[in-house]
Parts: sequence; C-alpha cells; structure tokens
Amino acid sequence: MTRAWARELAGWTAAAAVSLITAATVAASGRAELMFRDGDSLIVALVARSLLSAEKLDWAMSSVLFLPESAGFAALDAALPLGVNSLFAVSGALNLLALYGAIRLVAGRSRPGSAPVAWSLIALAAFGALAMTETSPSRDALELASLQLTTTYYSATVVAVILAVGIMRRMLDRRARGVGLAVALGAVALVSTLTNPLFAVWATVPLMFVLCVAALLDAGRRVRILTSSAILVGATGLGFLARIPFAAWIANTGAGYAKPELWLESITYYGGLLADRLSTAPCVLASLMTLALVALAVVRTVRAPDVGSRLVAVMAWVMPLLVVVGAIALGTHAARYLQPVVFAPLLALVAAPRVVTFPVRLRRGAAAAAGALLLVGGCLSIPRLADAAQQSDSDLACITEWVDASGRIGAGQFWTVRLPKLHLDDPSQLVQVDHRLNGYAWLVNRTDFEVGEVSFLVEDSQTVQWDLPESAVPDRVIDCGRYSILDFGAASLPLGPAHS
Repeated sequence: MTRAWARELAGWTAAAAVSLITAATVAASGRAELMFRDGDSLIVALVARSLLSAEKLDWAMSSVLFLPESAGFAALDAALPLGVNSLFAVSGALNLLALYGAIRLVAGRSRPGSAPVAWSLIALAAFGALAMTETSPSRDALELASLQLTTTYYSATVVAVILAVGIMRRMLDRRARGVGLAVALGAVALVSTLTNPLFAVWATVPLMFVLCVAALLDAGRRVRILTSSAILVGATGLGFLARIPFAAWIANTGAGYAKPELWLESITYYGGLLADRLSTAPCVLASLMTLALVALAVVRTVRAPDVGSRLVAVMAWVMPLLVVVGAIALGTHAARYLQPVVFAPLLALVAAPRVVTFPVRLRRGAAAAAGALLLVGGCLSIPRLADAAQQSDSDLACITEWVDASGRIGAGQFWTVRLPKLHLDDPSQLVQVDHRLNGYAWLVNRTDFEVGEVSFLVEDSQTVQWDLPESAVPDRVIDCGRYSILDFGAASLPLGPAHS
C-alpha cells in the first residue's frame, strides 16, 4: 500500500512539473494572447470578479455557462494574492494537472504487470508536446491542445469527457455493481451538460454508439452495459433540464450554429485551417504524432485484453471521428469544436498500460533520470511562467489608470473594451456597446446598462466606425498607444436598447 501511494504521489509531482513546463512554454509564445488578453478568454475572470463582489448577477452568456471554470477561478482569486494574469497562468497549469487526473482514472487500477501512472504521465507529456508546438495568437487556428490552458475554451468539459470514459471503464471492469461509480458518472454527465451541451456531443453520443455495439456483441455483460448507458443518457437529459432555470442567462442557445446546408463550406474552412497547421515542421510532427496515436488506438482495439481496455481504445479513435464528421455535417465554422481530435487519441496510451519489458534496474534508472529532469524543468518553469504573466502593458495601464481616476462611466465595443474592463478597479465603469451605442449584451453583466448614458468612448484598431449624432464631438482625445479615449467631458451620450 505504501509503495502504491508513493507511486501515485510521484506521478502527481511529475504531472505538476509537466504542467508547469507546458504552461510556461505556451505563455511565452504567441498563444499568450489567448491566455491573457483575448476578449473571449476573459469571461470566466469577469464572472468570478462579479461573484466575489456580491453584485447583482444578470449575465448574458452563450450556450456555455462556464460554471466549474468560474467557481474554480473565483476560488483561486479568493485564495491567492495574485493579479489576474498570474491567476490565468496558475489556472492554465491546474487545467493540465486536472487533465492528468482524468487520464489517470482512465488508466485503471494498478495491477501486477501494469504501469498506469507511467503511461498516464506519458499521455500528459504527449499532450503537452502538442500544446508547445502551437504558437498562433488566433483563436480560430487549428491549434487545439493549447486551448486547455485557457479558462474559456471548454477546459472543464475536456476533463469531464475523459472522466466519463474512465468511470465507464471502471464500471465495466468491476465484477460487482458499483453504486459509487454510477453516482459519479451521473454527476459528471449532469453537471457537464448543464454547463456545456457539447458534453453530449463529445462524450454521450460517442459512448452510446460504442456501448450499443458492445451490448450487441457481448451478451454476458449486456445488462451491465445497458444499465451504464441508461445512467449516462438519463443524467445527460437531466443536465439539459437543469439548464431551464438558467434560461435568462443564456443569450444564445447555440441552435443557430448548426447550418447543415453549409457542410461543403465547412469542409473548405477546416481544410484551410489544416493546411495552415501543416505549414511548419513542428506542426507536421505534431500531426504525425496524433495520427500515430489514432493508429495505436485501432491496434489496441483489436488486441484489447478485456472489455474495459477495448472501450477506451475504441473511444480514442471513434470520438474524434464522430466529432469531425458531425462538425462538418452541421456546417460549423469553429476550430474549438474539434478538440477531441487532440485529446481523445491520448486514451490509446492508457487503454492497456502494461509494464515495458526492460530490466528492472534499467527501468528504475530511466524513471529516476526522467523524474530529476522533470523536477528541474518544472522549477525553472515557475519564474518563466511568472514573467510571461507579468509582462508590462503600458497602453493598458494608461487606459485603466485614466478610467479609474475619472470616476466616470464610458463605453467601448466588444473586442476593444473587454481587456481594459477586466483590469479596472470597477469593471462597470466600461459599458459594452455596439457602434451605435446600443448595449451589447454578450458575455457581460446586463446590470452595466442601467447607467443609461456614458461620457467617453474607448477605441482601438478593432473598433468599428462609430455611428454617433453629428453633435457628438469629443472635447479631447487621450492617446494611450493602441487605445484612444474620446472624452466628451460634461456631455453625455445616451445608450440605446441592449441586444445580444
């Protein structure tokens, strides 16, 4: 028992080192734009600040509610004396550590001849390697692994999908019925569907497909397989029902994202993203590694020693296949929907985590050397990650200092105002509007619009040309580098009706 706990502790320590190395590398690349500054990436931090301030909550959210992400970020904010960028950095590393925990669950219990801890670490390291090849600042790039380090792009859902596979495996592996596992599966499916309907697409549909086939082929386990399937489907359905009380917060149900008639354009779009992804040697190597994992999954499917191993191996290639086909069939145009392409193939590594047949002394020596390297790399990555999070931004400081000191209410458009809004002492001092000064109720607390009028506007290169009354002429323009503040002084600009 002591040795088992020591192995698990060593695994978590090594996973923390891998997480720090990956987070520091990604944060030092162009991907830092998504981690720290992108307008979409800031919603969780804004919601967390709103929760901690105990202000009235009337949020206009997308179809994703970000409940686990917001709760986790709020807990970090309350517990750690760090700035928001440092919290983003810590959150990114913790997201990877949570991914390790989910993969470790999938790997199954330690048994003679198995090495679930080692193979779980290898899977996390492979994922980290994929993330470290991604350097584009664009949210639309086909660079999917690094999205796990953000607070916005479904990091909790990724972990939940892998957890669901792991729980299902353990339910099938056990000889006796496990009530605790059934409850855990139901809770994961319910909460995950409540916060993000994509869980049903990424996990429930592929798992049901695989389990239905398994039930047809395995008469001996048919009852257990069908029972597990019923729990998953039932909990997913309850998750959708649980979204009803949050209807006032859901500004877009996501139904409009499905446009099957655009399937051909979808192929062209994703094909273009893939071509861009394959434009550099590291990205080609990363793609080849993903293909190799898919091939391994197919081999493991054929050679699986038991039903649990086969379930994991099949999910490693069926999940990305169904998700890609579904995304194209629905005519979608968003790379983030394809994240199972990079995380699902990792399951091939832990489907049957056998001990490698090397001499014991060689294995121990290799493990000790790898552990030492990871420990050193993890320690060196902490200051590197901190430096990336604390990069100075004089333009942002200029605008936040001016707004904080003014004590007045201003406005700006979505892509312009999100970053300054987050970094203000009082985020409600910047109201999110469209180019006609109508309130733009998207990923924002609608209580901001109650002020009714503003006296300055913030703009940058992303701002659409303002459509203002001819009489609306600013008294002065404050230059803040990439930002400009149009100060109307004592004059007030009325806000129009809010829309999403």
